[in-house]
Formats: sequence, structure tokens, C-alpha cells
Amino acid sequence: MTDDRRSAGAPTLEDVARAAGVSRATVSRVINGVRNVDPAIQEVVRQAVSVTGYAPNRAARSLVTRRADAVALVVSGAGVEAEAGVGAEAAAGSGAGRAGGGSRATAGGGGSFTAQVFADPFFGRVVTGVVDYLRPRGVHPVLMFAETSRARDEVVAYLRQGSADGALVVSTHAEDPLPGLLTEAGLAAVLFARPARPVPISYVDLAHQDGARLAAEHLLARGCRRLATISGPLDVPAGRARLTGFRDTLARHGHAYIPVAEGRFTQESGEVAMERLLVEHPDLDGVFAANDLMATGACHVLREHGRRVPEDVAVVGFDDSSAALACRPPLTTVRQPVEAMAAEMARLLLDRPPGPSSPATSVIFEPELVVRASA
Repeated sequence: MTDDRRSAGAPTLEDVARAAGVSRATVSRVINGVRNVDPAIQEVVRQAVSVTGYAPNRAARSLVTRRADAVALVVSGAGVEAEAGVGAEAAAGSGAGRAGGGSRATAGGGGSFTAQVFADPFFGRVVTGVVDYLRPRGVHPVLMFAETSRARDEVVAYLRQGSADGALVVSTHAEDPLPGLLTEAGLAAVLFARPARPVPISYVDLAHQDGARLAAEHLLARGCRRLATISGPLDVPAGRARLTGFRDTLARHGHAYIPVAEGRFTQESGEVAMERLLVEHPDLDGVFAANDLMATGACHVLREHGRRVPEDVAVVGFDDSSAALACRPPLTTVRQPVEAMAAEMARLLLDRPPGPSSPATSVIFEPELVVRASA
């Protein structure tokens, strides 16, 4: 293409077709992802697109493909309760972060809920996994917050307008109504973590009970016999599952009673729970905390009380988040592959067959024990 042609306006399909030596229709098929085009021709067209600097008109393309090439990444709560208590890690029981690049805020973000999300050590890992999957496919995430009834309505309206090809939902509260609203509206959506209430929605999750089993078996193998646990919120499926897995494993080894202090997946709640356990069970020698932030809080309290970790009390966390590495000593923990799980969410959404009658599906990831210095 000559400089005169460039100055005349933006490159067109005809310019690409001339550079590639193919028809305009062939260029259109390649750009719109039609699969019955010879791979060699596809490569020639892609090179011509690069040489000419052609950029597809997204509005026109969406009319042909019926895709927006965008997905809504929704962090959803349940109003005041979510703002006051549990951050985005509460539903998934997780932890590591910062908001990833390429997203933009819309629809009802603001206030303390938003601040909690961006401070959450779990949410950044979700964004990283989603963006890394979507970016090579030319799909963009639109970050939305849905912590109020009005914001949830805005999310539903945004999706109904076709502004996004579906929603990836991180729910922060067990009573969150958004998954139900999306399914009732026949909108494509995938949830991070099993919904607390039965809803016909696709989701990815972890085998939480198996992860807690790994923690229990590791503490037993170290010789710990006076064990306790700091659970997550018991109104959250992940919190209940991790507690059940830990208790059941120890019961199989003859431990009929395990002291439990419930936390909220925050470091502060881990500190409070550890203080309570030390008062009620001062001779304990092993603690499983249902996430790394609470385990970090437990280690802090143990040090304050003169207990050495792991010599006096071994501590195991859950998630293998950045908090596990920042803790002193570094945490032995159960790894939850959040980035891979988030990427799988995006894959399920993009590969979903068209139409509201598509069946819900689930993908369950396996946990892995990561041994460091705390146990």
C-alpha cells in the first residue's frame, strides 16, 4: 500500500484482498473466523491484514457473527452484608491480588465494596486467569460490580442488550441472588465456585474436601495429635466443605472431636479465632486454617504467645496465595489453581452452545499440597 492510499483513509477489506490476492469474501470469512478456509489462505490474509494495518469494524462484525467480543466479569455481593463482612474470597474461599489489566469498571461500582474487591488477595488471580485466556482470542473483559439490587439489574440489562457475550461471576455472598437472576433471564453465565443454593448455572470449583484431607494427613504425618481448625464462613460452600474434609479425615484416624473456631477468610478473623483456640485448648500442636490469610493471622498470634511455628504448633493454610509466601514462616498450604480455574470459566462461557437451553456444566479442579516451613 502506498503512502497516498494510507492518507486517503483507513484500510478496507478491499485493500486487504488486493494485498492478499484473494477475494473480498475470502478476507471476510477469515476475519470473521469461518472455519472452512484453507489454512494457507488464512495465513496469507493475516499477513495482508498486518501489512495494510486493517482493523475490523467491531460493530459491523458483530452484526455478522452475533458476538460482542466482550464478556462481563462481575463481582457480585448481596448489599450491606457483603460490604460489612466478607470480600470476594468468601464465596470461593481464596486469596491473592490486584486487578488485572484490560478491564474497565462500569455498572454500579464504588464505595467500600469496590475497595474490598481491589484489596482482595484472590480477585487479582481471577482477573489474571480471565485476561490471559481472553486476550489471545480478541475478547475483552468488562469489569462490573453488582453489590446492590440496582447494580444487579444493570448487569442483567447490559447482558440483555447484547453488550457482552455472557458473564463470568465471582459471587461474594452465600445469599447472592444474581446467579438466579441470570438463569431466569436465559443469559449465558459461568460462576466461580459452586452456588450456595441450587441454581442451573455452569461453574468451576475445587475439590475442597480433598484439599482439607491433604492438610489433615500432612499434620498427622508430622506427629501432630492435638489438632484444631479455623474454618471459613459456614454459610459458604467452600467453608463447609473444607471443615467437613478435615473432620472426616481425622475421624478416620481416631480423632473424634476437633475444636473449631469460625473465621471470615480475613487475616483479622484468623487472629481472633487463634486467640480463642489458645484460650480453650492451650496444648494444641497443629492448626489447619481454611485459607492463607487466616493462617497468617494464626501464625501472628502464635508468635505473640511465644509459640514457635512449626516446632510448637504446625500451621497449614489453603490457597497457595501471595499471603502464603509473605507469611513468616512461609506457609505450608493447599494449592487452589485460581488462574487456571478462572481461565476455565472463560473457556466454558465462550464454548457454550448458543441458546438459553444449553445445559449447565461443572468442572472440578484437584488441590495440591505445597510444603513450606510452617508445617
